[in-house]
Amino acid sequence: MRLKKLAALIMLPLCQEFHTVNAQSFLTDTMDSTTSIGQKTYLLDSKNDKLRFGGYLQPQFQWAEEKGAKSFAGGDFAPNSDNRFMLRRGRLRIDYAHYSPEGLPRTFFVFQFDGTERGVFIRDFFGRFYENKLQMFALTMGMFARPMGYEVNLTSFDRESPERGRMSQTLMKTERDIGAMITFEPRKKTSNFRWLKIDLGLFNGQGLSGTTDYDSHKDLIGRIAMKPRKLNKKGWTLGVAASGYYGGITSQSAIVYKVDGSGNNAYFRPDSAAANVGVITPRRYYGADAQFRIPNKKGYTEFRAEYIGGQQTATATTTETPGSYPTDAASKPAPLYTRNFNGAYFYFLQHLGTDRVQLVLKYDWYDPNKKVKGKEVDPTHGFTQADIRYDTYGGGLVYYINTHLKATVYYDWVVNESTSIAGYTSDIKDNILTCRLQFRF
Repeated sequence: MRLKKLAALIMLPLCQEFHTVNAQSFLTDTMDSTTSIGQKTYLLDSKNDKLRFGGYLQPQFQWAEEKGAKSFAGGDFAPNSDNRFMLRRGRLRIDYAHYSPEGLPRTFFVFQFDGTERGVFIRDFFGRFYENKLQMFALTMGMFARPMGYEVNLTSFDRESPERGRMSQTLMKTERDIGAMITFEPRKKTSNFRWLKIDLGLFNGQGLSGTTDYDSHKDLIGRIAMKPRKLNKKGWTLGVAASGYYGGITSQSAIVYKVDGSGNNAYFRPDSAAANVGVITPRRYYGADAQFRIPNKKGYTEFRAEYIGGQQTATATTTETPGSYPTDAASKPAPLYTRNFNGAYFYFLQHLGTDRVQLVLKYDWYDPNKKVKGKEVDPTHGFTQADIRYDTYGGGLVYYINTHLKATVYYDWVVNESTSIAGYTSDIKDNILTCRLQFRF
């Protein structure tokens, strides 16, 4: 009987009607019957314990406009290559949930790794404890997604564009970090606040780009969200949220760089003082996002938008948060550079007469240094390619072949501003065409 039950549970997803408009998976989802976690089918399903294996594979072919193109669509191309086959992601995930005799979640454990031709890496490894007296709070600890923004947390399994935008990838490389998070999300059906979710976490700060925390400073990240709510009888829904990131990097150098002035009078000027050793150089972000959906006879129309601005500290040549503290040629601590930035993205999603075919249009920008633009980005003023603004226009089609397979054809038209930096005096050739299949189980 147990074998028959297990077989039935395995076959259940194969027999379910194909549909693409269910709730999307969010990397910080808690366990609730209304969330993607609560709706999963578990292979081992007893009264108090549930165990599930799942995963997906994303093989793809890409063509670049030029050999050696630098790209945020899966990484840079090799110097002598303008096309490639690659495994963009190969994920295997294990979920375990333990329930009380009353059917309330007590603990939740997740282990997920990513295996491709580039190696095997851990993506999630965390445990979550549920408070069941008020049924409002949960504590998460381990390696998991940082609760900053919408696109960062929208799993690549569900996301319609092949990749997150340049801003999301730069500020939150690999999305995850090691830390602890408190979640407020009422689970009682009678609660007046089921529409509200608040995440507040403390993290190392460097994310998975580094193997260990290289200073004692921890980053505080939070998001307060109104879950998608129906606006009328037609089923229109709106979700909105605000996010904040209060963090930084402890300077190990006596020199820190900041932008002085603006426009043609802007310079990166060093501040040299022994007191700078130990100073917290800022990583301070603020953001807001919204998702508006209109159901159609088949599928839906959806608009998404998110804006993030603030201060980012990194190095002279990149605005990505360093995974280890940067050093110079003599292996001494290198100076840190602080920039004011902003960025945003906008999605338009439309099913084309059927919930199997979806049009995806996307625009995003990332301006790593708001105080200079165009020819003002001048190397004689201390600026580098890290200060160049990029605008990306993307579009494509997603075809949901069946419950376990979808195909994506997508084109990224990437435009950089024309600067005074050699090699970036006009738009470089870095447009990318992506053709992808996604298999899931």
